[in-house]
Amino acid sequence: MTLSPIVAGTWRLPEWELDTPGLVRWIAQVLDLGITSFDHADVYGGYSVEAAFGDALAASPALRERLQIVTKCGIKLVSPARPSHAVKHYETSRAHITASVENSLRALRTDRIDLLLIHRPDALMDADEVAQTFADLRAAGKVLHFGVSNHLPSQLALLHRRLPLATNQIEFSPLHLAALADGTLDQAQDLGMQPMVWSPLAGGRLLAAADEQARRVRDVLAALGKERGASIATIAYAWIRRHPSRPIPITGSGRIEALREAVASQGVSFTAEDWYRVWRASMNREVA
Repeated sequence: MTLSPIVAGTWRLPEWELDTPGLVRWIAQVLDLGITSFDHADVYGGYSVEAAFGDALAASPALRERLQIVTKCGIKLVSPARPSHAVKHYETSRAHITASVENSLRALRTDRIDLLLIHRPDALMDADEVAQTFADLRAAGKVLHFGVSNHLPSQLALLHRRLPLATNQIEFSPLHLAALADGTLDQAQDLGMQPMVWSPLAGGRLLAAADEQARRVRDVLAALGKERGASIATIAYAWIRRHPSRPIPITGSGRIEALREAVASQGVSFTAEDWYRVWRASMNREVA
């Protein structure tokens, strides 16, 4: 599975207030930046985001061949769009995964999903059933590649042993370092599996929050950015991408300038010393 070095996230798409022509223009501008992969989930926008994106693809069909669609399933929200859901929970049964894929294909107005992820670890997941479901969906040409999201190493390994996965989409940022300590990024490197990274700017906290950790890290990133002629956001993306597992950050903004800052991180290098300056600021201590 080949994704662009930066992925455009659509979680906040409802906040951008784009009509279909506006979304078509936005997708085209994102593609012009070299970002060809778009991250979705069936539950985004209360089950509305995939349909909005699909309307844009239907309005400009040529866009589909220029991009890759990533989407996720496995969370069942209590929502007017799904009146049968009485309790928010996870489900990875064959029936649910298959139905979710069919729903996503219809909503996105496409004949295939490039990458499908299990959104959250399901305590009741039958790994053999999921692997067989994935294999059948691939054989039918409905999904080309599979992965997981927010899975710990043991959870990913359980499924990966049965059917090779393409990625684990995880939270990782200069303010959220758990993946460095729990084996997630070690596993990704060991398997040659590039992780996708959500909330690379800590949901905007990195740029604006007043808490001590955010202020310490922001000061270091600003100093490094001044040395390199780059913004704090660009330096944060570059810090993430410096890890040898070669993480792929997912943006969360509809502003083209914000996506440009992410793309610019490809031209920023990090010495080990500078990388650990950021780590030290986040942890508020020296390495042991």
